[in-house]
Amino acid sequence: MRSLNKAAAAAICLLCGTALAQAAEKPTDPQIAHIAYTAGVLDITAANAALAKSKNKEVRAFAQDMLRDHEAVNKQALDLLNKLHVTPADNDTSRALTKEENEKQAKLAKLREAAYDKAYIANEVAYHKQVNHALEALLIPSAENAELKKLLETGLMIFEGHEQHAEKLAADLDGRDQARK
Repeated sequence: MRSLNKAAAAAICLLCGTALAQAAEKPTDPQIAHIAYTAGVLDITAANAALAKSKNKEVRAFAQDMLRDHEAVNKQALDLLNKLHVTPADNDTSRALTKEENEKQAKLAKLREAAYDKAYIANEVAYHKQVNHALEALLIPSAENAELKKLLETGLMIFEGHEQHAEKLAADLDGRDQARK
């Protein structure tokens, strides 16, 4: 069993990056809630930074969508946790995810204009891929509570749309760069 957990951790690490790999040993519902909520808060923070920094109309609209959707899902998560009398449990995965994203945001903060816009959107693509994979492969299957599982599944559908939107926007930004050359 221990070698299976190590193999799962290695696979998740390769597919998702280091932050969510630490959750490979089947997190509890309170840990899952904290991981999902933390992921939402981090994307809200990134969206607020983009709104403060970007002048690109499409990038700003994308950031507004991230802000609206992640705030709504996080509110639903908090409401569910209150209803169930569950306290989210801080954990190594939440802390690693926060550390990793804070480092990325610090790098983004140094960029300006089109370079910022491209890097922000590229980060959103990568971040949504990472979080969506973790939801699908680990968090949803590990959730014990049916209502939490349903909320995570709904979030996954929304966040897959975010990933697709970010990919399209990244391609559009790349296309504009190519046209200028």
